[in-house]
Amino acid sequence: METILEFGLKRENEERRDGGCAIVFDPEMQRYAMGKQEDGRLRLFSGGVDAGEDMKEGVLREVTEEGGLHDFLHVEKIGEALTHYHNSLRNVDRVAHATCFLVILKSTDLVPVHLEEHEKFVLAWATSNEILANWEARNQNKDNDHWIYFLKKSVARAKELGYDKTSKIDEWK
Repeated sequence: METILEFGLKRENEERRDGGCAIVFDPEMQRYAMGKQEDGRLRLFSGGVDAGEDMKEGVLREVTEEGGLHDFLHVEKIGEALTHYHNSLRNVDRVAHATCFLVILKSTDLVPVHLEEHEKFVLAWATSNEILANWEARNQNKDNDHWIYFLKKSVARAKELGYDKTSKIDEWK
């Protein structure tokens, strides 16, 4: 049984919202898909999963709604974590049981996105090192620790599967 690690700083009055996220990789471009906010912050495609909704299907729905990506070649669960973080888009402190999936794209064909009012970001492509640097520069309150953990596990797995041929970061042990 996998140990579920805990990340972030506990805060008073945290709102519980379990959900999932995806590390999305395009083998052709050798880049990862992210949401890019106006302030330059990179974010994973993620969201809460509704009662009765399958976690994997909910995460893939979020990838399509938020990024327009829909042509998936390979999807696998990477890990789970209990995380404490500040949701900057909703301006609320949260605690969540988060599940992450590695998504390898078959193509970068897009469908129209369906962003919620608070979701102010656009699809962007970055290397794993660019993403890691972006998150580490904005991690004073440990809000990105779980994403860093998921990124390193995903990159290691994408390399192991032979899809990611250029990343230089290794799994966080």
